[in-house]
Amino acid sequence: MSGALVGYGRTSTAEQEAGLEAQRRDLVAAGCGKIFAEHVSSVGERAALRQALDYVREGDTLVITKIDRLARSTINLWEIVRGLDAKGVGLRVLNLGGEVVDTRSATGRLILTIFAGFAQFEREMMLERQREGIAKARAEGKYTGRKPTARAKSADALKLHAEGKTPTEIAKAIGIGRASVYRILEGAKEGTPA
Repeated sequence: MSGALVGYGRTSTAEQEAGLEAQRRDLVAAGCGKIFAEHVSSVGERAALRQALDYVREGDTLVITKIDRLARSTINLWEIVRGLDAKGVGLRVLNLGGEVVDTRSATGRLILTIFAGFAQFEREMMLERQREGIAKARAEGKYTGRKPTARAKSADALKLHAEGKTPTEIAKAIGIGRASVYRILEGAKEGTPA
């Protein structure tokens, strides 16, 4: 398949910068002239993935390092693959040996489905271990959970409101959602914490 090699890389958080750099390095080594990359959870909106899928043209190949960087589940993978097939775009997964997986052939679909199933299984096992770890930490009194951001900033929100700022301006100024600002203001009227 001739055409451009277009890379896509993703990590879940900005703290995983080294992981994204490693993906970029591998994609460049594979010959990708254009790379789309982002720090975003697989369950959120993936703007760079959307851009990559819009960018590729017939004859191009989308290159990824691992299936779990592209899709959140086997079903999601096949939705993406169907879109690529419709455009005449190939898919290359580097950790599957770097060969273009011909999703139009029965063998290619089987290989991709098996590896997608493994990727989904790995993710579910990781989440299960995470839940078990949190439950154990809670039982031992060592887990406090995420600190509520809006509550910690309620004094700032009320101060800005008293200065005449709108909820939108307050949310932007202190880095919380507008709905949180409304909850803080409503709570202050009722005399209850946000």
